[in-house]
Amino acid sequence: QVHLVESGGGLVQAGGSLRLSCAASGLAFSDYAMAWFRQAPGKEREFVAAISWRGGLTDYVDSVQGRFTISRDNARNTVDLQMNTLKPEDTAVYTCAAQLRRSATLSQSALTYNYWGQGTQVTVSS
Repeated sequence: QVHLVESGGGLVQAGGSLRLSCAASGLAFSDYAMAWFRQAPGKEREFVAAISWRGGLTDYVDSVQGRFTISRDNARNTVDLQMNTLKPEDTAVYTCAAQLRRSATLSQSALTYNYWGQGTQVTVSS
């Protein structure tokens, strides 16, 4: 059984920081690109960031570029999302996802990811 479990969400004031973590089990972690998506109530799921199998490539949606950093530790089967200078518009449920190795480029499409976590709530107050 593949399980992805997120942690680290919470309530933070605008301008503050949070660090999300996703712990994976039941899969060969280094064979999967990993990504973070988010979804606010009434809105579509949105790509946030992705990282390649060994961490050599990263990709971010423009709205978080320079504020968020995705990283992974293949020895611990974890992927993190460091979120700095948070804004109210960052409020959403954040979910990690895993994509079986398929190409050297990173995908922003949720349809290409194979496994998903349950999500963790991030709320940024103004």
